[in-house]
Amino acid sequence: MRHISFTLLFLYISLVSFAQTPLNPLASKDIEAQKKWVDSLYNSMTLEEKVGQLYMVQVMSNQDQATKDKIIDLIRTHHIGGLIYSLGNPEKQAVLNNELQSLSKIPLLIGMDAEWGLSMRLDNTYAFPWNMTLGAIKNNALIEQTGKQIGEHCKRLGVHFNFAPVVDINTNPLNPIIGNRSFGEDRDNVTEKASAFMKGMQNAGVLASAKHFPGHGDTDQDSHKTLPTVSFNEKRIDSIELYPYRKLITEGLSSVMVAHLKVPSLEPSGYPSSLSKHIVTDILKEKLGFQGLIFTDALDMKGAADFKEVGSIDLAAFNAGNDVMLMSKDVAIGISKIIEAYNTGEITEARLALSVKKILQAKYKVGLNTYKPIGLSDLQSDLNRLEDDILYEELMENAITIVKNDKDLLPLRHFETQTIAYIKMGDDTGSVFLDELKKYTKVHQIEADTLDNLLTRLQDYNTIIVGLHRSNQNPWKAHQFSESELNWLSEIAKTHNVILDVFVKPYALSDLASIENIESIVVSYQNSKIAQQKSAQIIFGALESKGVLPVSVGTHFKVGDGIFNNSLNRLSYTVPERVGMDSEKLNKIDAIAKTAIDGMMTPGIQLLVARKGKVIYNKTFGKHTYTGNEKVAFDDIYDVASLTKILATLPLLMELEEKGEVTLDTKLSQIIPSYKKSNKANITLKSMLSHYARLRPWEPFYAKTLDSTKHPSEKYYRKEQSDKFNIEVAKNLFLRSDYEDSIQKIIRNSELLSKTQYRYSDFPYFILKKYIENYYDRTLDVLAQDHFYKSLGANYTMYNPYHKISSKKIVPTEIDDYYRYQEIHGYVHDMGAAMQNGIGGHAGVFSNANDVAKIMQLFLQKGYYGGKRYFKPETLDKFNTCYYCEKGNRRGIGFDKPQLGEEGPTCGCVSLSSFGHAGFTGTYAWADPEEEIVYVFLSNRTYPNAEDNLLAKKNIRTDIQRLIYEAIIK
Repeated sequence: MRHISFTLLFLYISLVSFAQTPLNPLASKDIEAQKKWVDSLYNSMTLEEKVGQLYMVQVMSNQDQATKDKIIDLIRTHHIGGLIYSLGNPEKQAVLNNELQSLSKIPLLIGMDAEWGLSMRLDNTYAFPWNMTLGAIKNNALIEQTGKQIGEHCKRLGVHFNFAPVVDINTNPLNPIIGNRSFGEDRDNVTEKASAFMKGMQNAGVLASAKHFPGHGDTDQDSHKTLPTVSFNEKRIDSIELYPYRKLITEGLSSVMVAHLKVPSLEPSGYPSSLSKHIVTDILKEKLGFQGLIFTDALDMKGAADFKEVGSIDLAAFNAGNDVMLMSKDVAIGISKIIEAYNTGEITEARLALSVKKILQAKYKVGLNTYKPIGLSDLQSDLNRLEDDILYEELMENAITIVKNDKDLLPLRHFETQTIAYIKMGDDTGSVFLDELKKYTKVHQIEADTLDNLLTRLQDYNTIIVGLHRSNQNPWKAHQFSESELNWLSEIAKTHNVILDVFVKPYALSDLASIENIESIVVSYQNSKIAQQKSAQIIFGALESKGVLPVSVGTHFKVGDGIFNNSLNRLSYTVPERVGMDSEKLNKIDAIAKTAIDGMMTPGIQLLVARKGKVIYNKTFGKHTYTGNEKVAFDDIYDVASLTKILATLPLLMELEEKGEVTLDTKLSQIIPSYKKSNKANITLKSMLSHYARLRPWEPFYAKTLDSTKHPSEKYYRKEQSDKFNIEVAKNLFLRSDYEDSIQKIIRNSELLSKTQYRYSDFPYFILKKYIENYYDRTLDVLAQDHFYKSLGANYTMYNPYHKISSKKIVPTEIDDYYRYQEIHGYVHDMGAAMQNGIGGHAGVFSNANDVAKIMQLFLQKGYYGGKRYFKPETLDKFNTCYYCEKGNRRGIGFDKPQLGEEGPTCGCVSLSSFGHAGFTGTYAWADPEEEIVYVFLSNRTYPNAEDNLLAKKNIRTDIQRLIYEAIIK
């Protein structure tokens, strides 16, 4: 028994010791083949070739021919081991790299500083966020994925070593070099982030390089200009700065870059850390057990280059224990110094072989034993992939941090009481942020030359969003407020609720003398397009807030601070693949929309598709008119015609049904006394809203008001408004004030159809408009605004827009040559609605696609939107039911439903639980609960005239709907 116990104890100790002994991170899976290749190649090399392998020189793909010739000479004459690329563009780099590789006897090891990726986005920002931004993310799986995708970029461009991740603990806000490049100040968070990043990148086949050893985070000096001093004692450095290296080394870190730092507690001689044998060999290699490649930082940096004469610094760095000399001031002299030291015995064969064989091991591990040139076709698209855009979005959504939120101001709610202004600070654009804010509610940008003028202009607003926008071109750009901006911010906050959003690193907040009067503070970290979009979405509760501060900021905030808010289920905006849709298939919609415009089926179109609460397609096509120059814009509004039925009348009726004022079985005689003795007394809400009540389809009420020449009769119309003529049917045309009563009388006295069958009719909405307005003693337009549109943030949705917004933002609907004899622009197209002062229950609403989508999403979410419950789920179910399907009538209560046979309002590919409506002017809105899809199509197909409905004949709207469903990824 004792023998077995001792044996087990010995095995346990052996296993623990083995587990704690770092393995060679440069070893490949086929280690024997690797060793054979390395030994064979090394033994075939001359001394000059071996020493040349120790050097990697800087290359720029946009350099001139003379510089390029020098690089070629270094490859041919001095047999350098690798290249470090910077500046230029991917295509030029690939071409140059292929050329230079072809000149080298031994394939070159290619390195690059691609800490945040190497491709550029359309807004001229890098493919991925800075490390500081990543440090705010709690989900480390996203960091690993970032490392992986950056690795894939590198691999595609023939880069074998990415000098990342930065593992410096950023404990000094004044550090001019690290800053945004660090994951933060908490050693555990930095270590976890760096570990995840490293694993992702190395799993993609690209070797990582942790930097800047032994720790560059806590200094306020620039190593490009001087030799920064890290003045902490050895115990502190060991517990903080070296902490990440320990973990990464045990997890297979491929390389380390040694910084040029003055660290007196570790190197009393004053030598830079890069030249210190104690730091490089005794600590990194022996104490930490690192067996991977060791790079110097650039040897031409001032902190190192001025320390020794040219060439001697290379030798000193090699003798300190470094394997690769980066960016030597003079490679030829450096090589000669090392060869001289080898020949005199200062450098042994074993020491030279150690570094050169490690370099060759790395070359084998990245596949240079079977080198192939970089493929040039599709390079740009391969470096700017959809999955990279998706990841960038996810990263920003997870990083943006709310650090203060007094009064629970965020996310913004209660739009009916909010008056919101946006003020831009900083020297970069905030236009994307403003445009995104405007998708949620009315937001005005306020600008002024003086503070007094600004405060005067802000008097009409109770909530101010202040955005600090500074350049996102690189992580070293300025991030501070100006003195005047700080003063203005302080004064604004004294009298208003303020949301401060900084699109820079969090250290900008340290400029604030006080945050007492600022209700909410958001750190968005960067001023990229996606950062601006996602920040706006978080402010309005379309997305959760998830980020935490990676650093402490002055006395205001501590590392790890972050307020987590849930989503309010407002629409957010993203790419199709995030909700299981195929972008390429969805983009086929463009061709159909263009066909409709080219075929003169409509002058212009607004198109929106949302799925799972996210808008994934939101485009405009064409112009306001065929002959005009006004292109359709996102915030232009259309006459939505019969969509009014489900956007205005139906929601108000749902409210009354929930209040118990009516039921679906309520008869007209029960709610409108004048119907008690009519032939419509026993018609129920259910039957008439299902278009199953024998009501006539419509009545050309206007025809009775025309004279013998078919023009508006003076008996009914005047060109000037008065008490007796105050119904404005068009510009300078006013109908008699009592004619609305005549319309109601005509409908009440109209004959019923001979038999009960499905027959679409506008009459129910004339009738219900009268009932609803009488019940509330308010007009339908006011009710719709107060009950729904204001709180939904549907600020582009309104009746009678000609009184409220610029005509340039209103799309005209028709050149009327039969009733009003003028262009119908800003006035409702429907004649019956026009004769009700533009406010019909069946028509009259103007809106844009984004606002219509909000209301359809409200229905889709069973009555809940933006943190507010408008209806009970059972109410939506009740109205979204086909009660007469067995009679061949597909309609729900107010909602249209999918066809029961071959012909109908949809593509035939939607679920039976789906619902929506179409409008005469060429509009269409449909929602599908099963697929969680909202589809909105707005157009003015009636312009210049409504005679030939080619849009319907050619099935444009339903063909687009079919493409939407075909784009679903099964």
